[in-house]
Amino acid sequence: MRVIGSFKEASSGGAAVSEHRTQSTPTLATVARLAGVSRQTVSNALNSPDLLRPETLARVQQVISEVGYAPNRAARNLRTRRARLVGMRFEPGPEHTADALLDRFVHTLVDRSADAGLHVLLFSGRTPPDGEHPGEEEAVAGYAELWRTGAVDAFVLTDTYRGNPQAPWLEGQRAPFVAFGRPWDEPTATHPWVDVDGAAGTRAATAHLIERGHRRVAWMDLEPGSRITADRREGWRGAMESAGLDVAGLELRADPTVAGGRETTRRLLDLPAHERPEAVVAVSDTVALGVVQALYERGLTPGRDLAVTGFDDSQSAQLLPGGLTTVRQPLELVAVALVEALARLLDPDVTGPAQPDGGVLLEPTLVVRGSSGG
Repeated sequence: MRVIGSFKEASSGGAAVSEHRTQSTPTLATVARLAGVSRQTVSNALNSPDLLRPETLARVQQVISEVGYAPNRAARNLRTRRARLVGMRFEPGPEHTADALLDRFVHTLVDRSADAGLHVLLFSGRTPPDGEHPGEEEAVAGYAELWRTGAVDAFVLTDTYRGNPQAPWLEGQRAPFVAFGRPWDEPTATHPWVDVDGAAGTRAATAHLIERGHRRVAWMDLEPGSRITADRREGWRGAMESAGLDVAGLELRADPTVAGGRETTRRLLDLPAHERPEAVVAVSDTVALGVVQALYERGLTPGRDLAVTGFDDSQSAQLLPGGLTTVRQPLELVAVALVEALARLLDPDVTGPAQPDGGVLLEPTLVVRGSSGG
């Protein structure tokens, strides 16, 4: 009790804490002595706060703040032989699209990783100039270099397209990793993953349009082959079938750019009025923005002359006059769940929410704006 009382005096202005700040660099032992706890308790406060009683944790954290204590990461890394670094390949969004969604994801990932005592190392890969998926050597090059040199302890994988060699390569190297996206090629994969339920998102968007009285609701997709877009298509089709509506002739194709959505919509608007759809559910905000541009070219109004929805809730969707109705992915929650999974991989003793078998599938939300008649 005497030590605790001394701590209270120091925090109100005057005593031992200020002395330690001016006399020498505070150590873990300094914090333990001033807080009246063991060194292990201070270590738990830094690395496993869930193990401490709230009042004990608060007392230790206040001393840490008062004396300006910073853990010696380098020394800890030497003891544990870990860099506490997590590698993530990061590529700029493709040109002529509204694809900048990873910004929100990366910000939260970096922030929450720091809370867990981890740091994120971004690296680029060898991306083919034609925009095609890289070959196996190109796809794993950055991962191989970082893992071979011991620069990182684990990876966050964000490329989960069909046939991606990165996950199998990492598994073969026994490199810990978590993935943003389902293992489409490996339904029995055991690595931790977090994904967004695309089918649930397009199902909600389609149901919204049907509730507004539209019966001919078209689906504007990319070229076949992507499981991600196929997942979103299933949501549209399921909502139409549940409402007893025919989907014949309502599946459209567009290139994955604003121009692609615009060109497909131009052809659509050239059809006789009775053959046109009343609404379009687009596979992405990028394609949906092209639909909106084509409407503006003809002097038509989104939401009145043709209802339009997108997917992603990009900044462009928010800035469009009247706004674009779209599906918002909970990217911040994805990042939080991935950091929790990383912490369990790297520190098995860390407590936290259990990872369900097969990964975590998060529900998106529909953001209603003017383009659907909002």
